[in-house]
Amino acid sequence: MLPRVQSEIQRRLLVNYRADADLVARLLPEPFRPQLVHGAAVVGICLIRLGGTRLPGMPRVAGLRPTENGAHRIAVEWDTPDSVRTGVFIPRRDSHSRATVALGGRLYPGWHHRSVFTVAETDTDLRVAFRSTDDEAYVDVHARITDRLAGSALFADLDEASRFFRTGADGYSVSRHPGVHEGLRLVSPRWDVEPAQVLHARSSFYDDRRLFPPGSVELDGALVMRHIPVTWQALPPLESKGTFTSLYV
Repeated sequence: MLPRVQSEIQRRLLVNYRADADLVARLLPEPFRPQLVHGAAVVGICLIRLGGTRLPGMPRVAGLRPTENGAHRIAVEWDTPDSVRTGVFIPRRDSHSRATVALGGRLYPGWHHRSVFTVAETDTDLRVAFRSTDDEAYVDVHARITDRLAGSALFADLDEASRFFRTGADGYSVSRHPGVHEGLRLVSPRWDVEPAQVLHARSSFYDDRRLFPPGSVELDGALVMRHIPVTWQALPPLESKGTFTSLYV
């Protein structure tokens, strides 16, 4: 696995939910536990289009073609010998890119699943949907850019929401190796977010009443990032002591 890869976030739509903390804790493998905000777990969907993915030093024009990717994610914390770390645990990654799927766990950390994406965007409206070819996962989100973050029970304002997600830049994903969670860190010289109103959101994960009974998860809001240069840095894997069965096999 390569230690660093550069790319541009052409669009990153973060759809956020607040969820019952005890329920989410039962869904997580060791060593993770939910990172709480006002007593609630923070879960969500990341819909990201990456362009110009390349090795450091290569010109942008030599990078890969843009790829559409989706991830179901849970904000987590875990103990290290020196401190408590924060980030996200990702039970499922999806991509339209055959190369990303094939290289998942090799070049890119985490097990990636092949999905078909449908995207319609303007400067103010974003509609992103996907359905996996294994028919295990789907997402359909319609969001509209607004001038302020409104209606969130998790965050008082846009600055507070931005800080929360910037400090949770380490992501650990389910891998093809049972009990091993592969890590990736997002590093960027700048961090610009815009608030968005969610007009419609469906998810095979959060709409599954076996995982989230009625009343246990509620939509909280959305954030958008566009045209952000980033470096992706591989992290040492983390292992669970017990056997963790992925929510998506």
